[in-house]
Amino acid sequence: MMFLLRVLCLLSALISISHAQAPDHQVKRLKVTILSTMLADEGLGEWGFAALVEADGCQVLIDTGARPETVLSNARDLKIDLSSVRDVVITHFHPDHTGGLMTLRTEMKKQNPAALAQAHGATGIFYSRPMPGGAEGNPMIAIRPQYQASGGSFVEHAGPFELVPGVWLTGPIARKFPERNWGGSGKVRTPAGLVEDTVPDDQSVVVNTVDGLVVITGCGHAGIVNILTAVDSQFAHRPVQAVIGGLHLYSAKDEQVDWTGDRMKAFGVRYLMGAHCTGIESLYRLRARLGLTRQTAVVGAVGAYFTSTEGIHPGLVAQ
Repeated sequence: MMFLLRVLCLLSALISISHAQAPDHQVKRLKVTILSTMLADEGLGEWGFAALVEADGCQVLIDTGARPETVLSNARDLKIDLSSVRDVVITHFHPDHTGGLMTLRTEMKKQNPAALAQAHGATGIFYSRPMPGGAEGNPMIAIRPQYQASGGSFVEHAGPFELVPGVWLTGPIARKFPERNWGGSGKVRTPAGLVEDTVPDDQSVVVNTVDGLVVITGCGHAGIVNILTAVDSQFAHRPVQAVIGGLHLYSAKDEQVDWTGDRMKAFGVRYLMGAHCTGIESLYRLRARLGLTRQTAVVGAVGAYFTSTEGIHPGLVAQ
């Protein structure tokens, strides 16, 4: 049965590549499992992010962690088989989200040549980030030829795209609000010239479920309010059931966190699993601002997961 679901998933993905689809398909069964972040009940914690999306039998990997072996090791500890996953989303170019890509592709390819063979980034993911002294600050520039040599292919997205039925990429996010959730010191070489690096390639994943929208971010450099604003427009104001991933609020002032929480609440957020760069204290402040509880807003940990029918299973360390 699972094999049949995966075949149907691949066929649906091929159809979506050749035909733009309206966001009408709603996922009935969703599970999102964190595979890389700082906290861990078992396995390895690190400053990085990765998560596996399982939606009605289809699977998508979001990011690949920082160290080459972390996600591979954690998946094995959690008895998760990544060899059946074809699509991997790279939310943005930073090394704490891209460090495991080649290790995962190399290892999973031994079991399935199509494993993790399709990588999805947003426009700008291969822009040069010149560093002082002339070094290149974008690891994806070096990773791309290695990945292609392994038989993998990259797709750059300039806008929303349905990866598999009900699972969408946002593509680049318009910066309506000045959230400025990035370092602020880097430069990026764009077609318009060398400018401040606002991480223009930052994108998120949205799962359109029967219970509402589930938004998964890598770092949320575009700003979670900007992300939710774009998602709200694309999906005709459907309520947001859950936000999962990094929100880059670890160093934010209380006023910014409060502003963020108030606007997240307006989108109907019922669950929050803030991982990676969200910040533990910022997560707790968001929890209070959103009116959520220890059961509905937690710090994400390796092995923690969310299902659209049961909510958050936080593991032990995050309770």
